[in-house]
Amino acid sequence: MTEYERTEADDHYGAIDMAFMRHALTEADAALGHGDVPIGAVVVRDGEVIAARHNEREVAADPTAHAEILALRDAATAVGHWRLDDCTLYVTLEPCFMCAGAVVNARVGRLVYGAADPKAGAVGSLADVPADLRLNHRPPVTAGVLAAESGDRLRGFFAARRR
Repeated sequence: MTEYERTEADDHYGAIDMAFMRHALTEADAALGHGDVPIGAVVVRDGEVIAARHNEREVAADPTAHAEILALRDAATAVGHWRLDDCTLYVTLEPCFMCAGAVVNARVGRLVYGAADPKAGAVGSLADVPADLRLNHRPPVTAGVLAAESGDRLRGFFAARRR
Protein backbone atom coordinates (compact mmCIF):
# COMPACT_ATOMS: atom_id res chain seq x y z
CA MET A 1 0.00 0.00 0.00
CA THR A 2 1.43 3.37 -1.00
CA GLU A 3 1.24 6.60 0.93
CA TYR A 4 -1.65 7.68 -1.30
CA GLU A 5 -3.79 4.65 -0.52
CA ARG A 6 -3.96 5.07 3.25
CA THR A 7 -7.26 5.02 5.03
CA GLU A 8 -8.33 6.49 8.35
CA ALA A 9 -7.94 3.07 9.98
CA ASP A 10 -4.32 2.83 8.77
CA ASP A 11 -3.09 6.11 10.24
CA HIS A 12 -4.07 8.69 12.78
CA TYR A 13 -5.14 12.01 11.32
CA GLY A 14 -5.79 15.10 13.34
CA ALA A 15 -9.33 15.80 14.45
CA ILE A 16 -9.21 19.15 12.66
CA ASP A 17 -8.32 17.58 9.32
CA MET A 18 -11.04 15.00 9.74
CA ALA A 19 -13.64 17.63 10.63
CA PHE A 20 -12.88 19.74 7.57
CA MET A 21 -12.79 16.65 5.36
CA ARG A 22 -16.26 15.75 6.64
CA HIS A 23 -17.37 19.19 5.50
CA ALA A 24 -15.89 18.42 2.06
CA LEU A 25 -17.77 15.10 2.05
CA THR A 26 -21.02 16.98 2.69
CA GLU A 27 -20.21 19.12 -0.34
CA ALA A 28 -19.54 15.95 -2.35
CA ASP A 29 -23.01 14.70 -1.46
CA ALA A 30 -24.51 17.91 -2.87
CA ALA A 31 -23.05 17.10 -6.31
CA LEU A 32 -25.29 14.05 -6.47
CA GLY A 33 -28.33 16.33 -6.62
CA HIS A 34 -27.47 17.33 -10.16
CA GLY A 35 -25.77 14.18 -11.41
CA ASP A 36 -22.18 15.25 -10.91
CA VAL A 37 -19.37 13.05 -9.65
CA PRO A 38 -19.45 13.40 -5.83
CA ILE A 39 -16.30 15.38 -5.14
CA GLY A 40 -16.24 18.19 -2.60
CA ALA A 41 -13.69 20.78 -1.60
CA VAL A 42 -13.37 23.33 1.17
CA VAL A 43 -10.81 26.06 1.71
CA VAL A 44 -9.93 26.90 5.29
CA ARG A 45 -8.21 30.03 6.56
CA ASP A 46 -7.51 30.73 10.23
CA GLY A 47 -9.64 27.75 11.24
CA GLU A 48 -12.71 28.89 9.29
CA VAL A 49 -14.20 27.65 6.03
CA ILE A 50 -14.03 30.52 3.53
CA ALA A 51 -15.15 28.51 0.50
CA ALA A 52 -16.99 25.22 0.01
CA ARG A 53 -17.92 23.79 -3.37
CA HIS A 54 -18.64 20.54 -5.19
CA ASN A 55 -18.30 19.38 -8.77
CA GLU A 56 -20.56 21.27 -11.16
CA ARG A 57 -19.34 20.05 -14.55
CA GLU A 58 -22.71 18.60 -15.55
CA VAL A 59 -24.93 21.37 -14.27
CA ALA A 60 -22.66 24.14 -15.62
CA ALA A 61 -21.66 22.30 -18.82
CA ASP A 62 -18.13 23.39 -17.94
CA PRO A 63 -15.18 20.98 -18.07
CA THR A 64 -13.25 23.15 -15.60
CA ALA A 65 -16.00 23.19 -12.94
CA HIS A 66 -14.15 20.83 -10.62
CA ALA A 67 -14.79 21.27 -6.90
CA GLU A 68 -11.22 22.44 -6.29
CA ILE A 69 -11.24 25.09 -9.02
CA LEU A 70 -14.58 26.49 -7.87
CA ALA A 71 -13.50 26.54 -4.21
CA LEU A 72 -10.19 28.24 -5.04
CA ARG A 73 -12.01 30.91 -7.05
CA ASP A 74 -14.40 31.58 -4.19
CA ALA A 75 -11.56 31.64 -1.66
CA ALA A 76 -9.59 34.17 -3.72
CA THR A 77 -12.68 36.36 -3.86
CA ALA A 78 -13.15 36.00 -0.09
CA VAL A 79 -9.59 37.03 0.75
CA GLY A 80 -9.34 39.66 -1.98
CA HIS A 81 -6.32 38.28 -3.81
CA TRP A 82 -5.16 35.20 -5.68
CA ARG A 83 -2.47 34.10 -3.24
CA LEU A 84 -3.89 31.54 -0.84
CA ASP A 85 -0.66 30.81 1.03
CA ASP A 86 -2.38 31.03 4.41
CA CYS A 87 -5.13 28.59 3.38
CA THR A 88 -5.61 24.82 3.41
CA LEU A 89 -7.55 23.09 0.65
CA TYR A 90 -9.43 19.94 1.66
CA VAL A 91 -10.71 17.80 -1.20
CA THR A 92 -12.31 14.37 -1.16
CA LEU A 93 -10.37 12.99 -4.15
CA GLU A 94 -6.76 13.37 -5.20
CA PRO A 95 -6.61 16.38 -7.53
CA CYS A 96 -6.18 15.91 -11.27
CA PHE A 97 -3.46 17.70 -13.27
CA MET A 98 -5.60 20.81 -13.78
CA CYS A 99 -6.51 21.09 -10.11
CA ALA A 100 -3.01 20.25 -8.87
CA GLY A 101 -1.70 23.00 -11.13
CA ALA A 102 -4.27 25.41 -9.70
CA VAL A 103 -3.15 24.51 -6.16
CA VAL A 104 0.43 25.39 -7.07
CA ASN A 105 -0.51 28.55 -8.98
CA ALA A 106 -2.75 29.79 -6.15
CA ARG A 107 0.13 29.23 -3.72
CA VAL A 108 -2.15 27.16 -1.47
CA GLY A 109 -0.46 26.76 1.91
CA ARG A 110 -1.42 23.10 2.38
CA LEU A 111 -3.36 20.43 0.51
CA VAL A 112 -5.29 17.62 2.22
CA TYR A 113 -7.13 14.97 0.23
CA GLY A 114 -9.11 11.81 0.84
CA ALA A 115 -9.12 9.01 -1.73
CA ALA A 116 -6.33 8.41 -4.22
CA ASP A 117 -7.18 8.59 -7.93
CA PRO A 118 -5.04 6.02 -9.73
CA LYS A 119 -6.59 6.91 -13.12
CA ALA A 120 -6.20 10.71 -13.07
CA GLY A 121 -4.52 11.81 -9.83
CA ALA A 122 -1.63 14.23 -10.10
CA VAL A 123 -0.57 14.37 -6.45
CA GLY A 124 1.17 11.03 -6.27
CA SER A 125 -0.69 8.59 -8.50
CA LEU A 126 0.21 9.51 -12.09
CA ALA A 127 2.49 12.40 -11.20
CA ASP A 128 3.22 14.59 -8.20
CA VAL A 129 2.72 18.15 -9.41
CA PRO A 130 2.92 19.83 -5.98
CA ALA A 131 6.28 18.18 -5.29
CA ASP A 132 7.85 19.01 -8.66
CA LEU A 133 11.14 20.76 -7.93
CA ARG A 134 10.89 22.73 -11.18
CA LEU A 135 7.91 24.66 -9.84
CA ASN A 136 8.20 27.69 -7.57
CA HIS A 137 5.69 26.53 -4.95
CA ARG A 138 5.49 23.14 -3.24
CA PRO A 139 2.74 22.93 -0.64
CA PRO A 140 2.81 20.20 1.98
CA VAL A 141 0.34 17.41 1.22
CA THR A 142 -1.56 15.12 3.56
CA ALA A 143 -3.13 12.18 1.76
CA GLY A 144 -5.71 9.61 2.80
CA VAL A 145 -7.85 11.59 5.26
CA LEU A 146 -11.23 9.79 5.37
CA ALA A 147 -10.20 8.00 2.19
CA ALA A 148 -12.62 5.11 2.74
CA GLU A 149 -15.60 7.43 3.02
CA SER A 150 -14.55 9.37 -0.07
CA GLY A 151 -13.95 6.20 -2.05
CA ASP A 152 -17.28 4.71 -1.00
CA ARG A 153 -19.17 7.71 -2.38
CA LEU A 154 -17.35 7.49 -5.69
CA ARG A 155 -17.77 3.72 -6.02
CA GLY A 156 -21.47 4.02 -5.22
CA PHE A 157 -21.95 6.80 -7.77
CA PHE A 158 -20.26 4.88 -10.58
CA ALA A 159 -21.97 1.58 -9.68
CA ALA A 160 -25.36 3.33 -9.92
CA ARG A 161 -24.45 4.78 -13.32
CA ARG A 162 -23.52 1.35 -14.65
CA ARG A 163 -26.92 -0.07 -13.65
